[in-house]
Amino acid sequence: MSTPKEILEFCKKNDVKFVDVRFTDLPGLWHHITFPIAHLSESSFEDGFGMDGSSIRGWAAIHESDFLLLPDPSWHMLDPFTSATTLVLIGNVSDPLTRQQYDRDPRYIAQKAEAYLNSTGLADTAYFGAEAEFFIFDNIRFDQREQHGFYFIDAEEGRWNSGREEDNLGYRPRVKEGYFPVPPTDHYMDLRSEMVTQMIACGLDVECHHHEVAAAGQSEIDLRFDSLLKSADHMLQYKYIVRNVANEYGKTVTFMPKPIFGDNGSGMHVHQSLWKGGKPLFAGEGYAGLSPMALNYIGGLLKHAPALAAIMAPTTNSYKRLVPGYEAPVNLAYSRRNRSAAVRIPMYSSSPKAKRLEFRPPDPSCNPYLCFSALLLAGLDGIENRTPPGEPLDRDIYDLSPEELKNVPSLPGSLEAALDALEEDHEFLLKGEVFTEDVIRTWIEYKRKNEVDAVRMRPHPYEFQLYYDI
Repeated sequence: MSTPKEILEFCKKNDVKFVDVRFTDLPGLWHHITFPIAHLSESSFEDGFGMDGSSIRGWAAIHESDFLLLPDPSWHMLDPFTSATTLVLIGNVSDPLTRQQYDRDPRYIAQKAEAYLNSTGLADTAYFGAEAEFFIFDNIRFDQREQHGFYFIDAEEGRWNSGREEDNLGYRPRVKEGYFPVPPTDHYMDLRSEMVTQMIACGLDVECHHHEVAAAGQSEIDLRFDSLLKSADHMLQYKYIVRNVANEYGKTVTFMPKPIFGDNGSGMHVHQSLWKGGKPLFAGEGYAGLSPMALNYIGGLLKHAPALAAIMAPTTNSYKRLVPGYEAPVNLAYSRRNRSAAVRIPMYSSSPKAKRLEFRPPDPSCNPYLCFSALLLAGLDGIENRTPPGEPLDRDIYDLSPEELKNVPSLPGSLEAALDALEEDHEFLLKGEVFTEDVIRTWIEYKRKNEVDAVRMRPHPYEFQLYYDI
């Protein structure tokens, strides 16, 4: 934690030339505005920097577009990718007339979620640890016009490249066999290590990195858990570093949940636990060493999962990952160790401090501020209403018979269905005014118009194969 004065001293010590103030749009992308360092003073942290918010996705109309960006001194980094020494700060968005923070600012939603947790008296800290997966490609081409639509992926590790003549040294992961191979089958160990090196230099606490199950360069880098807001900040920082390091290596990274047909998609498993007064609250004598509070938290997640899907798996592409057979947790159940359940209780350690739950349906296309806040509110709703999680499922869900599966609820099968569920079930998100009706309505309308309808109205390339000669 730094003060404005300490930030300015840091700038002087490091001969900083520019300050880059960043914020997040509603779907979850970082945006920025850059000022010569002479414009940054102690008063900047109270007075802010003016900006136009009318062109930001999910934000204000043009007649109410003026906003202030107030830098938060609690977080900063030197950008490792700029030629001129640049300090990066995250700005909180506020109305210049009322000086109130903007309800559609995703970071403010996360701040309100933490404040609401404290107000309940149930806990004072929610820890989140996200495991975001991504693909590394050599080249990507895509376009959609009136008379054509296509995508073309070139990936060094793609199994479809095994027959090409040029630059072919073999060593490619087989389908669903990409988990933990050593080089040269793992083509990207050095690249991921460079990503981790930059992350550590920028202040992130990295636990490990490895190749993931899918071929075509699927990877994962794990960050150590932290508080809700900090973990969300870290995820935006993580994505920025991963993309830019890949770009410097002549590669491209995507966090799309399902860019490759026929192989595993990318998830973002989210580990969660509640603490109070420095003590863990999820450890107990119940199933898998869980406390009644933890079991009720799971009950809240499972109860509200169909509505949560619209926030934690928020793209039409998300539901190409959320299908049976590719380790995607479609069915809503909980279990210790079982990775086919939506909620897994890791059993690596018997320490109460390590007791947590892992929620597996989210994917890295989500806005982490919105996702983590929604998960916390669903869990707290479960605790407050003592929602039972049902019976644990310690079998492979994909081996269950149709009769057995009838008793296991499942996630929506499309973004459209998830948005319908959110429209019907969002009262739990309004507690503490963390989310507002305006934010929920804006989210649903934006997603339906710009994504659901946009995809539905366009012919799919495979439809030509199915129907051209019909």
